[in-house]
Amino acid sequence: MASLSAQERARYADEGWVKPAFRLPAHQVDGMRAALDELIARNPGVRPEKLVSAHIEGDNGEGVRGSAAFLDLALDREIIDLVSGIVGEDVILWGCHVFCKPPVDGFETPWHQDGHYWPIRPLANCTVWVALEESAIENGCLRVIPGSHRPGKLYDHLHEDRQDLTLQQRLAPGTFDEAQAVDVELQPGEMSLHDVYMIHGARANTSTRRRTGVALRYMPATSVFDRSLRPMDGKTGVPVNFARRPLWLVKGVDRSGRNDFTIGHPAMAA
Repeated sequence: MASLSAQERARYADEGWVKPAFRLPAHQVDGMRAALDELIARNPGVRPEKLVSAHIEGDNGEGVRGSAAFLDLALDREIIDLVSGIVGEDVILWGCHVFCKPPVDGFETPWHQDGHYWPIRPLANCTVWVALEESAIENGCLRVIPGSHRPGKLYDHLHEDRQDLTLQQRLAPGTFDEAQAVDVELQPGEMSLHDVYMIHGARANTSTRRRTGVALRYMPATSVFDRSLRPMDGKTGVPVNFARRPLWLVKGVDRSGRNDFTIGHPAMAA
């Protein structure tokens, strides 16, 4: 089974991100690319950078018709084992966002922190960013600010009422030094993991090559997905419904004892 090496865990702790040696096999990547094309075809009215909750089959209540193929990816045992090397042996899957940047006019993702948007308390999460296509500097790969997670602090974000952004919240000027940014270039099947406090973003894709990443969201089961919270409600540029977002306990037990794993799931047949 896949696992992070001691060196990979140490890098994640120090820098807030890591690109593990593990990668998906080519046949699995090919299958996910086919699922991606089907997902885009199902959602002609949705920008492909904004395919939120893509893992929920059919109408997900958040404006997207999702595909179970992405849930299968999120439930991949080897990916979950990588995550448990970061968050521990009790792991909850709660989200999957497909960021597909088309060629020429792929949207910018402003510099931000994920925790600014999410109702997880205590705030803790590991995101696995899986490349389905080559993600390079030229087509707007993920960029990170190493070590920016260490203070464990959420910084001020400013709202931008623009329609050419993946998200409409940007870190306030002077929060960090962009000269420290690292470009996370990935080949298909490779992935990176990053912390909930990590400052990251991505440039617009003005190249002739599409760029797609699947962001899988996992929280430790010591935290609670607090459905009463609505951080940045209506101001993100992406419609979400955390009150009805389903959770999956993918490893271990719910240590908090307060997470609901029935909400958002179809009723089981009698």
